[in-house]
Amino acid sequence: MGGRNVFGDEMELCSVDPVTGFYRDGQCTSGPRDLGGHTVCAVLTREFLEHQREHGNDLITPRPERAFPGLRPGDAWCVVAVRWRDVYEAGCAPPVRLRATNALALQVIPAAWLMEHAVDAPDDLTSLLGPADQADGPTTPD
Repeated sequence: MGGRNVFGDEMELCSVDPVTGFYRDGQCTSGPRDLGGHTVCAVLTREFLEHQREHGNDLITPRPERAFPGLRPGDAWCVVAVRWRDVYEAGCAPPVRLRATNALALQVIPAAWLMEHAVDAPDDLTSLLGPADQADGPTTPD
């Protein structure tokens, strides 16, 4: 399964404990049935979870009938890109694992915003490029 991450590489797993993703495959894979676009691999914070609950998206309360365990700070979870953008604008965006974030998120969120909250991106992005790409100099996803 999978797809490409924001660097154009194969997407890494976001989380299997708890298992995340629209398709519950551990990845922020998206497709025609994923109308929300669960494409951002976020490391959840208490502030984010409370913000979501206050805005009608309770991710904390377990829902056994939906096989949903409830989430805690520190869990990695595939978040709807528009919701992540909204919490960024509200000043409470959680950290992001870029290597597990689907490139489709870039259709909704500026790359600079994701980079600002990245927990897995090195300062020097040239390490993420192949040898042929390094000849052209470092680039960031736009």
